[in-house]
Amino acid sequence: MAPWPSFVIAGIVVGLLMGVFGVGGSSVATPLLAILGVPGLIAVASPLPATIPSALVAATPYARSGESRPRAAAWSLVGGVPAAIVGGLLSQVIGGPVLLVMSGVVLIVIGVRVLFPISEGTRTAGTARRQNRPLLVATMAGIGLFTGLLANGGGFLLVPVYLFLFGLRMRQAVGTSLLVIAVMSIPTLATHMALGHIDWTVAGTFAAGLLPGAAIGARLAQRLEGPTIRRAFGWFLVVFGVAFTLYRLSRS
Repeated sequence: MAPWPSFVIAGIVVGLLMGVFGVGGSSVATPLLAILGVPGLIAVASPLPATIPSALVAATPYARSGESRPRAAAWSLVGGVPAAIVGGLLSQVIGGPVLLVMSGVVLIVIGVRVLFPISEGTRTAGTARRQNRPLLVATMAGIGLFTGLLANGGGFLLVPVYLFLFGLRMRQAVGTSLLVIAVMSIPTLATHMALGHIDWTVAGTFAAGLLPGAAIGARLAQRLEGPTIRRAFGWFLVVFGVAFTLYRLSRS
């Protein structure tokens, strides 16, 4: 594996992304750790211990500025938490290499969709859907299952779903996503701890960079326009997803 300062730097990079885009706890951290030489399931699970406090740190500026939706976050957790536990257990069956390639492919698909503009009609319809609590719970159960499989807080899925299905604007989606990530990561972490998938040395050095990076990224996001953040988010997912998928396939 790479020397420990590499994991601190990786943590800073992922923390900045988490603060600005509301993603990155594991969706980006897992590929980075894999590139640094961490084995499959260990790379999937080891970012989780730092994801919970860093998501809370990043969520604070959004909550203070009123750019989060705690009620939507609470209903999201009703469906997401139980499904995340099931997904975590299933990850043992599917295995690390498959999960890593799945991470990259999903990043590409979601990134392409995020690049397209969002009409006011879409937002209005999404706001109505957000009031349909059974639909919100069921949707988040699906995300929770995938979250458990990939051992992440779900931000790279949550932000687009809040944008396109439930009518939130970009900063609102990020702020709400961070609240959900902080809680959703708890059962996923507990499941992967029980399965012995966490390397605590990797987790600790990664956390040393992730926490300050998340705080800086969240404050930076308050100075940027929502559409600018959305487009940057989409391009980041596409470019990173393509690069990582090609990297994993070349090693298989």
